[in-house]
Amino acid sequence: MEAMCYHFDVENILNSKDLICEVCRPLGEKWVHLRVCQTCGKTLCCDDSKNQHAYKHFLESGHPVVISAEKGESWAWCYEDEMFIEY
Repeated sequence: MEAMCYHFDVENILNSKDLICEVCRPLGEKWVHLRVCQTCGKTLCCDDSKNQHAYKHFLESGHPVVISAEKGESWAWCYEDEMFIEY
């Protein structure tokens, strides 16, 4: 049986309004890729970025799931379950 993540709602995906890291931009920092929090909709930088704002957001807020904001990618990551989800 395939493991399931109950934190991700594929029917109600929150997408990025602006393709910028909301924390890096005001600091003048650069990022590698962007992720969108599926609880609050914040767009933040990925774990490969210097500041890892998406992961830090999870640690501070407890919001478990992010999706890739990259064009052509349809996947999510659940930090709580440590699970990759294609949709």
